[in-house]
Amino acid sequence: MATKWNDGAPHRTGYARRMSSHLAAALVVFCLLQIFIVAKMGGSLLLHLGIIIAIGGFAIAARGLERRWEMLDQSGLSAHGLAVRFRRDLLQLWSASIMGGLLWIPVAIIFRALFG
Repeated sequence: MATKWNDGAPHRTGYARRMSSHLAAALVVFCLLQIFIVAKMGGSLLLHLGIIIAIGGFAIAARGLERRWEMLDQSGLSAHGLAVRFRRDLLQLWSASIMGGLLWIPVAIIFRALFG
């Protein structure tokens, strides 16, 4: 009965689904950091438009990473090889999400210094 459901394929751990969940959470953190920082710095319309562009760029990059993990999940890589890649990509994803949101601090300071 078990071979009927998985057609003899080895059991996969669902890294693509797990990465998708991390991408969604990282996008929320990225958005909230940007909105909070720009709001605290007295954001103008130009900074809010910058937030929209940054979120769009993050979403496009996230979709690319999600597709990569869909392909990796279907590949014949060992569980150890997938686990190493998964941890590395998670570290890069969360670093980019947090650091990307915090980059608005110097941008807002420079914007405020130039335009009052």
